[in-house]
Amino acid sequence: MNYNFSDSEKKWKEDVKNSSQRNYSFKSASGEDVDLLYYPEDNENNYLDKLNFPGQFPYTRGIHPNLYRGKLWTMRQFAGFGTPAETNQRFKHLLEQGQTGLSVAFDMPTLMGYDADHPLSEGEVGMCGVAISSLQDMEILFDGIDLSQISVSMTINGPAVILFAFYVAVAQNQGVDISKLNGTLQNDILKEFIAQKEWIYPPVESMRIIMDMIQYCTKEMPKYNTISVSGYHIREAGSTAIQELAFTLADGFCYVEHAIKVGLDVDEFAPRLSFFFNSHLDFFEEIAKYRAARRIWAQVMKEKYGAKSERSLKLRFHTQTAGFSLTAQQPQNNISRTAFQGLAAVLGGTQSLHTNSMDETLALPSQHAAEIALRTQQLIAFETGVTNVVDPLGGSWYVEELTDKMEKEAYNYFSKIDDLGGVIPAIEMGYFQREIAEAASDYQRRVDSKRRIVVGVNEFSKNNEEIEIPILEIRKEVEREQIGGLKSLREKRNEETVDAKLKSITDACRTKDNLIPLIIDAAQSHATLGELVTSMKVVFGEWQETAVV
Repeated sequence: MNYNFSDSEKKWKEDVKNSSQRNYSFKSASGEDVDLLYYPEDNENNYLDKLNFPGQFPYTRGIHPNLYRGKLWTMRQFAGFGTPAETNQRFKHLLEQGQTGLSVAFDMPTLMGYDADHPLSEGEVGMCGVAISSLQDMEILFDGIDLSQISVSMTINGPAVILFAFYVAVAQNQGVDISKLNGTLQNDILKEFIAQKEWIYPPVESMRIIMDMIQYCTKEMPKYNTISVSGYHIREAGSTAIQELAFTLADGFCYVEHAIKVGLDVDEFAPRLSFFFNSHLDFFEEIAKYRAARRIWAQVMKEKYGAKSERSLKLRFHTQTAGFSLTAQQPQNNISRTAFQGLAAVLGGTQSLHTNSMDETLALPSQHAAEIALRTQQLIAFETGVTNVVDPLGGSWYVEELTDKMEKEAYNYFSKIDDLGGVIPAIEMGYFQREIAEAASDYQRRVDSKRRIVVGVNEFSKNNEEIEIPILEIRKEVEREQIGGLKSLREKRNEETVDAKLKSITDACRTKDNLIPLIIDAAQSHATLGELVTSMKVVFGEWQETAVV
């Protein structure tokens, strides 16, 4: 690369001049002026090739020239429990408290594609998220919330396109132009096979559904993020930071390759791929991980896949603090853990952030605990001063060395995955699963031997210590209410119409026709989640994982 330092510096200053800026004082708490960016005064150590200015390739220092001086990250709190009406009230409360985006958590039956009245749903309805079995439920969930004005993230994968169809149908019924919808569907089935294990269909068939989704949104919903490629759950399953980085980006490149194979131009769809990373407790390692991720994505997208648009090269990501790190012992300590993790995400340049509540290891967050977690983000944004400067740790010998190391080791993993034939063959032979299992076991051995201290658990704890905090309890009546709502829905709808639309989906599964319009149409006729899943399962079958030994 033959970059000219003076030209890059001049371009960055011009970009900053042309960027919007919040009406805010960016001085220190003592009233001292703070520069927007700190960098070397000459081109030592390949500064432009490896780092460059924010908003410039390879985006190591950030994808925006003035980052949080222009716009703060989206503050999302993951929320969902019980009935759609109860979650709707939590959404409205969080928005009133200053939250700037919604993030929906679904219960286990919904995540696995079962209606609330399915035998396997018994005892789980509304317990770990909100129960959604139909368009009717989704309309209640977003009652009084204008979907044209709020970004909605939905964390669901196996039946993701069906929940997406419910969401689109709600927007249509609100009179919203769906081309204006702004949000993110996690829709990352590869990481389900690798880590979280909430799949329905086999890998190849799952990828076909996702490609239909990308093609549909590229044409009809250009502002909507079609996949949030997720390293979060890979890390929660026990991976190292480097494994999270490498496996997540490998999944992202796999989606890119499949989309190109179905005929899409890389610059048509790549700008709507986003990422979802974990923020764990090794502060500097996490920051380096985010910086390395941006650099790797930009370089590979440009050099291997031929992306030309800057938007295709810029890795955008949401961060959630590490649920794995939360402890049931001394749960108030989780407030501090979350603050450090949230700060690392911000210093790493995240575009969106969820901070976990102190009680999430015990139950779904109580309203009080969720407010504290949101206030943690607001404290970082408005009281620490870290938003005044872009990439304030850039140039640190330690951080730059860590960034380079993580980049190098990620490429080593890419080579191993390529040698196995790619991501899907590696999944089928259990490669990722073994790597994560070994990393998790190593971590636990260090905790057990006290070579890794977990405060309040293996050190600084008291015998028989019990600290009680208020936790959210799901009403016993939730399951009965949801089943009753489903029964009523089926009595009111036109069964012949529903059956015909479900059959059309099954038939289309045997062709190359895009499934998404058919699923939205069936959703509008009040076909249920379970029925829609089954209509595709008839053709696609189910996935059974090979045991890892």
